[in-house]
Amino acid sequence: MKPGDVVLIGAACSVQFTDDRALMLRVVSVGEVDPYHDWIWLTGYVLEAKGLATSRRELYVMKAGVCIQRRTPVCGQPRLPGSRKTVVR
Repeated sequence: MKPGDVVLIGAACSVQFTDDRALMLRVVSVGEVDPYHDWIWLTGYVLEAKGLATSRRELYVMKAGVCIQRRTPVCGQPRLPGSRKTVVR
C-alpha cells in the first residue's frame, strides 16, 4: 500500500468501521511506526460515491483488513499496447 492507492476500510480493519461506517480512502501517507503488530496509521481523503474527496482522516487500522481497490500506477511502467500517447507539436 502506498500514497495514491484507493482502499476500502471496513469491518476487517476495525470494529469501528462495521456496516454503514465503511469508507473508501485515497491514501496520502502510510505511517512508518508500527506500535502494535499488524496495525498501521493511514492518512488520506474519504471518497464519496463519485470519487470526490469529502474529508481528510487519520485512521489506525489492521493492515490485513485493508482492501486495495485501485493501485497507483508506477512511474515508468510500460503502457499497454494500443494505449494513447501524448504528442507534443
